[in-house]
Amino acid sequence: MEHASEVIYGLKPVSFRYKREVEPSRPLGFGLIAEEVEEINPDLVTRDSTGEAGSVRYDAINAMLLNEFLKEHHQIAEQQARLTELKKQFQTVSAQQQEEIRSLKAQMVDQVLLIQKISAQLATTIPTEQLASSAQ
Repeated sequence: MEHASEVIYGLKPVSFRYKREVEPSRPLGFGLIAEEVEEINPDLVTRDSTGEAGSVRYDAINAMLLNEFLKEHHQIAEQQARLTELKKQFQTVSAQQQEEIRSLKAQMVDQVLLIQKISAQLATTIPTEQLASSAQ
């Protein structure tokens, strides 16, 4: 029934009320129109003595609905597993990136300290006059 049940996507459920003569309380009913179902899949209707579509085979449609539900359920389970795996990968990558950021920050602090140290050494070795004239 793998793909056979996909015909249910073409079915159009309707709401209806029986004629007063048929059912006086006339509750709202739900179902399918046999002639429309016949156009989609003739095997889903029963025929009257003249060969015309008589009623819908809801037992077959229920089995098809169950099949489609199970296929969707399986697909969702696969997607959930994939999502869980992607979350794990994201967490791993994120942790690696955080570690790289910490390392780069530490390197940057070391470089700033080195620049400050070199600047201080330069300031003590270059006479003040040369610093002033080079700044102009």
